[in-house]
Amino acid sequence: MAINKVVANAGEATKGIENGMTLMLGGFGLCGIPENCIAELVKLNVKDLTCISNNAGVDDFGLGLLLHQKQIKKMISSYVGENDEFERQMLSGELEVDLIPQGSLAERCRAGGAGIPAFFTPAGYGTEVAEGKEVREFNGKPHILEHALTADFAIVKAWKGDTAGNLVYKATARNFNPMMAMAGKITIAEVEELVPEGDLDPNHVHTPGIFVQRIFQGVNYEKRIEQRTVRQKG
Repeated sequence: MAINKVVANAGEATKGIENGMTLMLGGFGLCGIPENCIAELVKLNVKDLTCISNNAGVDDFGLGLLLHQKQIKKMISSYVGENDEFERQMLSGELEVDLIPQGSLAERCRAGGAGIPAFFTPAGYGTEVAEGKEVREFNGKPHILEHALTADFAIVKAWKGDTAGNLVYKATARNFNPMMAMAGKITIAEVEELVPEGDLDPNHVHTPGIFVQRIFQGVNYEKRIEQRTVRQKG
């Protein structure tokens, strides 16, 4: 008998998320972030969260909403330059921060989903990133040991999904969502369009449904742009 993974909304999808948990949240900048679930986490007012995400949103959108309510205890991320509240909390010591090179963050999530406990990478050697980490030489080049990342819940956003949990991402949303979808004990997927099982071409599926436990069709996506750059006419 097939497992019913479809839930009605973000409220049902986020059941079981409690204070002190570790969450992975997909997206790249403001592209492909799970907006509905983030809004629900704000309502739930869960505290002391460790959030693993490429970025921390902006002050009034994305993970910035959780930061404003002091719901995040620790951020594990790679780019945080668009959030003034993040900067304030980090500099004041209110927020623990682990900044990781972007490729290393993606690979640590991928490794967690693949069951690989750790790996060596040259990224970050000779910087603060390498402090306290084992160093080994490969092909005459020093590498640092990085450990895989996993989470209690991985929360991702896809363009399309089917009722079996198979997911298709669009463009930049593929940067972190697929790796994080594999690395959660429970993976929640919110999608722009939910279709019946069998409607997606198997050759186009980016995340197989085996990794997804809960899925729902989201609403009211804003699709914001962090920094709008336009060209002068003429």
